[in-house]
Amino acid sequence: MKKKDIAVIGGGLGGLSASIRLAADGHQVTLFEQNERLGGKCNIREGKGYTFDTGPSILTMPWVLEQLFESAGRNVNDYMTIERVEPQWRTFFEDGVTLDVKGDLPAMLKDIEELSPQDAAPFLEYLSYSAKMYDLCKKSFYKKSLSGVNDLRNLHNFKELMALDPFKNLDAGTKKFIQDPHLRQLINFFVMYVGSSPYLAPAVLSQLAYVQMGLGIFYVKGGMYKIIQGMERLLQELGVEIQTNAKVERIVYKDGEARGVELADGKTVHADVIVSNLEAIPTYQHLLSELPQAEPTEKMVKKYEPSVSGLVLLLGINRTYDHLRHHNFFFSKDPELEFKQIFEDKKPADDPTVYIGISSKSDPEQAPDGKENHFVLTHVPPLFGEENWELYRESYRETVLKKLERNGLEDIRDYIEFEYTFTPDDLKSLYGSTGGSIYGTVADRKKNGGFKVPSRSDRLANLYFVGGSTHPGGGVPMVTLSGQLTADLIAEDMRSTSKHIG
Repeated sequence: MKKKDIAVIGGGLGGLSASIRLAADGHQVTLFEQNERLGGKCNIREGKGYTFDTGPSILTMPWVLEQLFESAGRNVNDYMTIERVEPQWRTFFEDGVTLDVKGDLPAMLKDIEELSPQDAAPFLEYLSYSAKMYDLCKKSFYKKSLSGVNDLRNLHNFKELMALDPFKNLDAGTKKFIQDPHLRQLINFFVMYVGSSPYLAPAVLSQLAYVQMGLGIFYVKGGMYKIIQGMERLLQELGVEIQTNAKVERIVYKDGEARGVELADGKTVHADVIVSNLEAIPTYQHLLSELPQAEPTEKMVKKYEPSVSGLVLLLGINRTYDHLRHHNFFFSKDPELEFKQIFEDKKPADDPTVYIGISSKSDPEQAPDGKENHFVLTHVPPLFGEENWELYRESYRETVLKKLERNGLEDIRDYIEFEYTFTPDDLKSLYGSTGGSIYGTVADRKKNGGFKVPSRSDRLANLYFVGGSTHPGGGVPMVTLSGQLTADLIAEDMRSTSKHIG
């Protein structure tokens, strides 16, 4: 197979993963990142002795990183230190109930028995159901780049397809087993790892319960940005040319084929293959606006709606809250109303679920002694049309802080000595995501069946996509896996072309 010149647009996890795999396959790869450093949403910010991850704060399925580094003949543990987090989450409910999510299943079962005795045995049945979903996906979703249900049918027999519960949403899958509303709300919320609603997402995403409680959750010592730094080091070893502060203005094409990229400084760089880590729809809208058939259709935009965005408060807290753990979730009183407001009414929830990640609980160097670094995330709808977040900036910050205060973070405002905010406007401008989407494309059983934008462009030859808007979806492992699966797809297409020519 002839080696190619490949241009990768965007240095987020998907672009970095694809670059590693393509370089390991022997191609000459050039990576273009418009910001000053790599990482995309997985980034870092520091101030007054505090260090914050600005995007992902939880790592699941570390085998995806292990597999990526192994593909380049490396051991991921030589590039970063991955540690298990236990308890996984501490959850708080508005009625005063608190429950820890644990990978230690006997301990988890004991807590469930105290909360809801009738749910202990069904909980094990649910985990078995979730594990079966995961095992089936290892044969398809996690193994090959899929463009739709026909690809799925080619990888599963009828019995396996029915085991994926294609006619149920995730919440219906949960209700088959779990009665207690606290436990059901907690389990349903795992789907927010991919920025979707349990009432709209397909039941196959029930596997996320097993992904967390069966496989565990992890933290990278020194912060999640160490993943990016480890990948960057490997890229350098593989000879990938990395250009930061290099914004791609458009994709150059001729005779229906992508031929290169034009940068903001006017320079044109030839490439045999282009991989875009910018979401697929913005790629068509902004980098291929002159190509008539590349304009996204109304049908495509509706089918692949953006996932949720988020309001992020990075708070340096001049004290410790000993009742908190590394990962903390403060749940809404009415989850159905919360998800309806966000996903159907397209407005910020009146009573949102709020997440606080405090990496200094596991990694004291992330904050000064006696202090904590609070990464506060509240999911909100993406921006539509000309909307912006200014209308909500102050009022929604107040909504979040009031919720935290009534859930045990007494006088938190008095202890904030550092604060930085990311709004949907910031996410949109920094990373080019549709409406400030965090997780790419939403998984909706009726609109797209949980499938994403195909990785291979159907409008321009030699153009491919990676990231949360394409298969297998949003979240650290999925986005990282998208780079690997798209590299597999490129290799498959090259072999097919070579065979055809031969």
